[in-house]
Amino acid sequence: MKIAVLGGTGLIGSQVVKILQTAGHEAVPHSLSTGVDLLTGQGLAEALTGAEVVVNLTNSPTFDDASPAFFQTTMDNLLAAAERAGVGHAVVLSIVGVDQVPDLAYYRAKTLQEDILKAGPLPYSIVRATQFFEFVDSILSWTADETTVRLPSAPLQPIAAADVAQAVADVSMGAPLKGIRNVAGPEVFALDELGRITLAARGDQRTVTTDDTAGMFAAAPNDVLVAPDGAVIAPTAYREWLGRQG
Repeated sequence: MKIAVLGGTGLIGSQVVKILQTAGHEAVPHSLSTGVDLLTGQGLAEALTGAEVVVNLTNSPTFDDASPAFFQTTMDNLLAAAERAGVGHAVVLSIVGVDQVPDLAYYRAKTLQEDILKAGPLPYSIVRATQFFEFVDSILSWTADETTVRLPSAPLQPIAAADVAQAVADVSMGAPLKGIRNVAGPEVFALDELGRITLAARGDQRTVTTDDTAGMFAAAPNDVLVAPDGAVIAPTAYREWLGRQG
C-alpha cells in the first residue's frame, strides 16, 4: 500500500515512515524539504499521486492566535488534493483532551483541524496522543530561571514519541476509524512531580515550585490531559525512557 506521510521527516513522521516501510508498505515522506508545501499546495498533487492513505503530521510554526489559520488553510488544501487524487483514508495526529481546553489558542486550532477532517470528503482517522516525553524539557523551560522551575500540579500521562509513531502507523495500516483513537503512556504524574523526577535524573539542582498559574498547562482543567477510558496504553515508562537518554 502506498502511504504519503506529510511531515514525514520530523520527530514522529520519520519513525512512522520506518515502521510502515518495515511492514512492507510504500511509505513516502514529504515535507518542505522535499518540495511539498501544504500552505501553498505546492507539490501536493505529485505527493498524493497513487497514494491510498495520507498521514498528516505537519504542525503550525507557532502556538498562538496565528495557528488556526495555518490548520484551516493546510487542511483545506490537503483534503481537496486528496479527493482529486482518489485517496481513501486520511489520518491526523492530535492531542488528548484537545477540545476541552478552549483557553489555549493552539488547542482551539487543533480542534479546528479535527473538525475540518470530520466534515471533509474522505474516510478519516484521528489519533490523539498525550504529551510526549521528548517535550518535557521544553515544558520545564517555559517557567524556569537559574534556580527554580515553576510548574502546576496538573495531571499528565506522557508518552514516548516512538510509541506515538507506532500508534499512528497502526491506524494508517488499518481501515479508517471514522473516529478517534486515544493513546497515552502507562503512568499519570502531577506535572510538578514530573519536573522533579526529570531534574533529579539529570542531576539538575534547581528546585521545582508548585504554582498552579504557571505555564501553558495551568489552563488545563481537571484531568483533561489524562487518557480517557478506552485509550490504548503504550508500554514505555517515563523513568525507563529517561534512563536511556544518557
